[in-house]
Amino acid sequence: MTNSVERFSNRVANYVKYRPGYPPELLELFKGEMGMTGESIVADVGSGPGILTKLFLENGNVTYGVEPNEGMRKAAEDILRDFPNFRSVDGTAEATGLPDAAVDIATAGQAFHWFKAEKARKEFKRILKPGGWCALIWNMRQLDSTPFLREYEQFIVDNANDYEEVCHERIAGPLRDSPARHAEPSDKLKMASELVNFFDNGFAYSSFDNIQIFDFEGLKGRLFSSSYMPAEETERGEKIALDLHQLFARHEREGRIEVLYDTNIFYGQL
Repeated sequence: MTNSVERFSNRVANYVKYRPGYPPELLELFKGEMGMTGESIVADVGSGPGILTKLFLENGNVTYGVEPNEGMRKAAEDILRDFPNFRSVDGTAEATGLPDAAVDIATAGQAFHWFKAEKARKEFKRILKPGGWCALIWNMRQLDSTPFLREYEQFIVDNANDYEEVCHERIAGPLRDSPARHAEPSDKLKMASELVNFFDNGFAYSSFDNIQIFDFEGLKGRLFSSSYMPAEETERGEKIALDLHQLFARHEREGRIEVLYDTNIFYGQL
């Protein structure tokens, strides 16, 4: 399997343009549940091009974007250059390079499944201030809520390189069918053993609706932003794009298709 740091090196442009953002309810949860204010200092670890980082910067927070992939990090530095509170850091989840007790909140958006969990937990505990919070967040694409999404999921399974191996569902997936919008850990939550072990003091869970609406070019860009897909410019990638167009044509309405997500957040004090 390709080194996790380098998997996205040839996906940066599509990732920046076509990955989903985060709903505003997420920031309200940080404020209501974790006591976030404009003065809180945040470390967004595995920050990529800064999609989650931007949410905190817009709230006025000094935010460290810790990202080991050079292409992703430089994209964030360009996109977020007008935010004076942005701090770009070349570091990993296991070695952020930040000082001890430096931040009030540590986050990982769409990234925790790449971490070495035990080493990352120790590093997060080191950089958090006493009483600090940690939040792990995923935009989880709904798999079967519409005919298109059911067919799209099978399309990915049929065409991806290592989807089953790297998909974040192996960690966060047990929550897929949970009806709870805000709940203490239940038997279903405990199925996600990596999360239980990471949050050694227990954790809470919330979920919010999220959506992207794409034309075909957008859907293609979203597909090829995923590291488990063949590269778009390869012969195999070109064939996949042709097949994707047929899938799109079967389900589009007025030239658009909806991709629905659950934005799931797991949070607690380490």
